[in-house]
Amino acid sequence: MRRREFITLIGGAAVWPLAARAQQPAMPVIGFLNPQSPEGYVEQMRAFRQWLRSTGYVEGENVAIEYRWADNQYERLPPLAADLVRRRVTVIAATGGPPPALAAKAATATIPIVFNVGDDPVRHGLVASLARPGGNLTGVNFLVVELAAKRLELLRALVPGAARVAVLLNPLSSGDNAKVTLRDVEEAARAFGLQVQALNAVTSGEIDAAFEQMGREWPDALFVATTPLFTVRRIQLVQLAAFHRIPAAYATRDLVEVGGLMSYGASLTDAYHQVGVYVGRILKGAKPADMPVLQSTKLELVINNHTARMLGLTVPDKLLAAADQVIE
Repeated sequence: MRRREFITLIGGAAVWPLAARAQQPAMPVIGFLNPQSPEGYVEQMRAFRQWLRSTGYVEGENVAIEYRWADNQYERLPPLAADLVRRRVTVIAATGGPPPALAAKAATATIPIVFNVGDDPVRHGLVASLARPGGNLTGVNFLVVELAAKRLELLRALVPGAARVAVLLNPLSSGDNAKVTLRDVEEAARAFGLQVQALNAVTSGEIDAAFEQMGREWPDALFVATTPLFTVRRIQLVQLAAFHRIPAAYATRDLVEVGGLMSYGASLTDAYHQVGVYVGRILKGAKPADMPVLQSTKLELVINNHTARMLGLTVPDKLLAAADQVIE
């Protein structure tokens, strides 16, 4: 073999690995959009990544994730969603209620979107129907707003002498969920003979102000509506409720695990794991239009008996028996 031919052969061999790498498909990118901050969603994000991994995708190995957290500034959601679209992500996980899902929907009609919301996604205009979403969105409805009346009933059973109940709402976080929740609570309260007082809070400072007002007016119990802000500020909420000695009911167990009295609702962590599974399926080629909206069926009643004793409450045996978990 001539020397020139040999050099050409060696040079061509050196190019082969580069050409092979160039032909490999680019790593898919997930856009993750949430109205709050990551500090409040450690367990939920662990569930999301774990169940994404169950579909064969591991962050940093064969999939990348672009995170966009709005830090409770809901007006940032549309530009954050638009930025993910400009980056040509493969799929968007729009978590934390209707606002991020609506922002993502407004930003793209082609990139698949997986949402999780605590209310009817059809009513919010996210999908055509639960069984046949029909567009580029699908996701999880984890049944929070629909359970408001039942949660008030359980709170009344824990505080049988209650006559006045404060309802803490965040009107900016979840579309009209706050209005629907208040309507359902007021209807249930009339049936129970309870008076309801609505208090709004859209920032940490307004949470403090709401409890200061409760400290002056002394409601018998507190119903805390569901919102990503209250999930992130759960320690603040629980500490203020303990300081003012107000029995409070929450939607998710996260607040009871840090000292809240009781919760009744779907598992938020379970909702995030379902989002992870759906995102993984879409990365494998599934179409949102063909993926029915999942309804969380895992409802749980969690009671913190230690907190109940601190508040001078005796949890009825029926509630203790019905609880999925009693924290002592």
